This record gives sequence, structure tokens and C-alpha cells, in this order.
Amino acid sequence: MRLALMVEGQEGVTWEHWCALADACEAHGVDTLFRSDHYISQSNETANVAHDAWTTLAGLAARTTTLRLGTLVSPATFRLPGLLANVVATVDHISGGGRVELGLGAGWMEREHRAYGFPFPETKTRLAMLAEQLEIVHRLWTEDRVTFRGEHYTLEDAPAQPQPLAKPRILVGGSGTRGTVEPASKFADEYNTPFVSPEELARIKAKVPGLPVSTMTGVIIGETRADALERARMVYGRVQREVGFETWLDRYAQRAIVGSVDEAAARLREYADVGCERVMLQHLLHTDLEPVRLIGVLGEQFV
Repeated sequence: MRLALMVEGQEGVTWEHWCALADACEAHGVDTLFRSDHYISQSNETANVAHDAWTTLAGLAARTTTLRLGTLVSPATFRLPGLLANVVATVDHISGGGRVELGLGAGWMEREHRAYGFPFPETKTRLAMLAEQLEIVHRLWTEDRVTFRGEHYTLEDAPAQPQPLAKPRILVGGSGTRGTVEPASKFADEYNTPFVSPEELARIKAKVPGLPVSTMTGVIIGETRADALERARMVYGRVQREVGFETWLDRYAQRAIVGSVDEAAARLREYADVGCERVMLQHLLHTDLEPVRLIGVLGEQFV
């Protein structure tokens, strides 16, 4: 099982922060950096910068040498599939080839869609858009020309260029429902389901036989448990809460990993034991680089 770092880019992560995070990943052996793809903060809309995901990844691709980069996940509602295929292939070229991953989902944050004019149809329609996008992007990366006539998108003899230097890995994000499982089984390389227990992941894995399954989950880690709890209080204080710290922490720890390196390793082994291929660790204190080092230490235990 492999570990990756995941950062919520819409929560005030500046370009300088991204550079520091990428440098820390390469320095400490964290092989992949994922970022969310959102245009509006969930904690402070006016104060937190939310840079475009793929523009950010293009810049990081140019200044890193080994780090893999990807979105977790890009909503199908944000970009036309022809544009998306070109953007991701372009980042692959900038990286030198073979260091880019496309996470794709149906989109869920209605507030940002309304704010910036993105379409936000009903769930059934968004899932249909996702299925068509997956097929189109896959074909634009594997065929010479593409003609496609679907319910939501039409391509007329499209020259499939730029071809990526190495086909980016495609991840589909979902909760194990038919609307994401079926298209993922046809066109994706990995199925990602967020914030699930090892037992829940095992049930979802059974629905996508033959396809690697991963999860994204929160992490608050320290050299010791006391260090982790100090960071937990910082995470708790990021936004106004309706419950006290202890109640919040108990709830958070049910769906996340909290504790020392040894405690985190024990919890991660539960995911490895049910066949989880990869865990994307959501690090919310993005200016604190020590957890990136500790994630690298953890990763060495699962190689």
C-alpha cells in the first residue's frame, strides 16, 4: 500500500505554500501530491485564496523532478472533456511524462457552482456527464481521432492531440454506487472512495473487482500523541464549531487517522489488510511541513 499527500487547495494555499509542500514531498519520499479542485473556500470565502487546480499543477510539474501530481477530484461540471484532456496532457508534457494523475468525479459543492456560473444539474445528470467525460478523455489519450455523440457532449472527428507522453492514471471518485462504478470499471485505473472505514472500503472494493481501490482520509499526525493532539487543536480552531474539542475529536477520529507515527501505522495497516492500494492523507495545516516528513516515514513501512 502506498501513501500520498492530499491538500485542500481552496483553503488559502498560496503559490509559495505549494512550492514548499512539493519540495517537502520530494525531500521526504512522499511520491504523490494530490490537491482538491475547487474555486471557493468552505471555511472563509473572502480570505482564503483558491488557485486553479490544473494551473497550479502545471507550475509544480515544471519545478519538480520526481513528484507525481494529480487532482482528487476534478468535477465533470467544470470543464468540457476535450479541454480537460488537453489540459492534463499538457501538464504531463511539462512534467516530462508519467507524473500526472487525473481524479474525476461528478461534482458536489453547489455553492461554488452557483457562485461562478458552473452548471449544477441534478445528481443523475452529473453522473451521466461524468461517464461521458471518462470515455472521451480515455479515447483522446489512446486513439488518433475521436468522434463521439452522447447526450451531453459531441465530438466531430477530433484530432487526439496533444497525446500525453505517458497516459495519465485516471481515478474515479465515488461511494460505490452504480453511477460511478460502471464507468470506472470501463475507463479508469483506480477507484477512490473518501472517508470510509476499512470495513466500508472492503465492501466497496467488492463492487469493483479487478480495479485498484484507494481512499482519502484525514490525518493529524505527530512524533508523539501529544504532538498530534496539539495539531488537532489547531485544526479544530480553523473554523467555528458547534461542539467542544473532545466531542469533535472523537467524531473526527472515527473517519480519520489521529495520533503518533506508530498509532497511524497501526490504523493504516487495517486498510492494507482489506486490500486498499493507496491512502491519500488529507493534511489541513498546509503551512506545517513536519507532518509531510512523518508521512514519508510512515510510507517506508508500507513499501
